[in-house]
This record gives sequence, C-alpha cells and structure tokens, in this order.
Amino acid sequence: MSTWNQSLTAAGVREPELRRDFSMQRRVVRQYRRSAYLACRMLLPPAVLPHVLGATALMHHGDDLLDTGPKPQRAAAWTAWEQRVRAALETGTTDDPLLRTLLHTVAAHPRHRGLVESFMATATVDLEFTGFATEADYQAYLDAYSLPAFLLVAALIGPETDPDGAFHAGCRTFIDGSQRLDFVNDLAEDLPEGRPGIPAETLKRFSVTEDDLAAGHATPAVRSLVEHETEAARADLRAARDLLDLVPAAGRPMVGALIEIELLTAEAVLARGAGVLRGSASPSLPGTLKVLLAARRDARTARR
Repeated sequence: MSTWNQSLTAAGVREPELRRDFSMQRRVVRQYRRSAYLACRMLLPPAVLPHVLGATALMHHGDDLLDTGPKPQRAAAWTAWEQRVRAALETGTTDDPLLRTLLHTVAAHPRHRGLVESFMATATVDLEFTGFATEADYQAYLDAYSLPAFLLVAALIGPETDPDGAFHAGCRTFIDGSQRLDFVNDLAEDLPEGRPGIPAETLKRFSVTEDDLAAGHATPAVRSLVEHETEAARADLRAARDLLDLVPAAGRPMVGALIEIELLTAEAVLARGAGVLRGSASPSLPGTLKVLLAARRDARTARR
C-alpha cells in the first residue's frame, strides 16, 4: 500500500469515492503549490495529511473565485459557491468532490465547521480589495480574510482547544508577517491589477507613489520602502516562533518549517530589494532543503 493510501486509511477515509475525492484535492495542491505539498508529505502525521490537503484545496478554490475575472463575474461565482458550501454543511450531502472532502473533515474535526463558516462570512472583503489607505485598513483585511483563511489549515495542526486564545494570537502574528511579506514580494504582479498591498500612507511616508512602483524605479526611497516592510514582516515571523510551544509535538515540525521558510523568503526579498518590482524573490533551494530535512528528522522523532 502506498504511503498516500496509508494516510487516507489513517484519516478514516475508507469509501472508494471519498478516497478519489481526497486524491483529487491532493493533485490540485501539488500542482499549484508544489513546495507546500512536499512539506506536507514530508512532515505531517498521516492521519491529518488528507485533511490539511483538502482544506488547502478549499482555500485555494475560494481564492481563485474571488480573484479571477471581472468583478461582477467574481461576485456571482462567489455567491454561488457560498450557497453550495452552506447547503452542504446544512444537509451533510453534496455532489461536489471538494465539498465531500470538507464534510469528512468536519465530521472528523467538528470545530472545523465554525472556521469554515467564519471564513465564508467575511471572505468577500477580498472581492472589494483594491489596496489600502492606511495600516489600519491592512490590519482589518488580515482579520477579515487572511487569518480566517489560514486558520482553515492551521487549526487542523494546532491544539484541540485554545482556552486563552494564545494559539489564535500566534497564528495572527504569523499571518501578519506572511501576508505583509507576500504583498511586498508580489508587487510586480499586484500593481498591474490595481491591487497594491502596501498602504498608501506608508508609501507617502517614504515619498513613493504607485506610479513610481509601477514604473519600476529602483530609487533609494523604493529600496528603503521594501526594506522597511520586509523587516516588519520578519519581526512578526520571528515572534511567531512562539507558536511551537502551543502546537502538539506531531505538528511542530510543519509549523517550524513554515516559519523558517518564510524567513528565508524575507532574506531573498531583502537581497533583491527594489528588484521585486520586476519579479518576486524565492528562498534559496539549499536553505529550504536544509530546513525541510531538519524538520523531517524532528517529525520522525515525534512519531516514535
């Protein structure tokens, strides 16, 4: 039996159709985010792996609906999808393979339903997103979209309960750093779409305009802006290491690797500087492999 089939069995996925459904979501994640998929395969306990891949595919599908096409088309697609999700959760049945995996995960992890409902309730903020006027606007976006989306996956690895909210707070610290880093690193992609992720008040503080960024001007002010945003992201990512004390032992290698790879990405962005206006930076391959191999050793130790 393959390791994937062993994971499906460990996750309680026994019906042939449902095993095909989860395998379909596995292929989706492997295709659009291969490095994250490999990390999941290397580091996650078998019993949680299918659930995490299914939740990742769900998050990706929603993100695609909110981001692809003219706004009226996106709004209609999201409304139809939201209705299907809520109907599936209400009735416990669906003909959609992705939603069948969701229903299985909700049955295995009942609190996951509330996380899905929270995400669906506020996700349309991404539909309206055209940039931020202030840092407060960015923080509100985190609370309405980025954090609920991240929790769809993170909660499957985290503690069973979070009575003092420490895990939730740690996840928010992580996603603040990760999202800020993404917005800096993705400027070349976001600017042509009219969706810059750096607040206008921050641009003004550095005497940089959107036109400067769109033109790719590698001025000292632009370099300072990129450095400032990246350092702010790096500070949050380092603080997010506190999550390791809150996550069960089996999930720590994955969480630790996720944080360290984001920190490697921050180093790559700092090295590229204003060059991110021409294309995003990626973490070094040797550094990434070093992180993953160390985490795999930790994962094997945790399973003994």
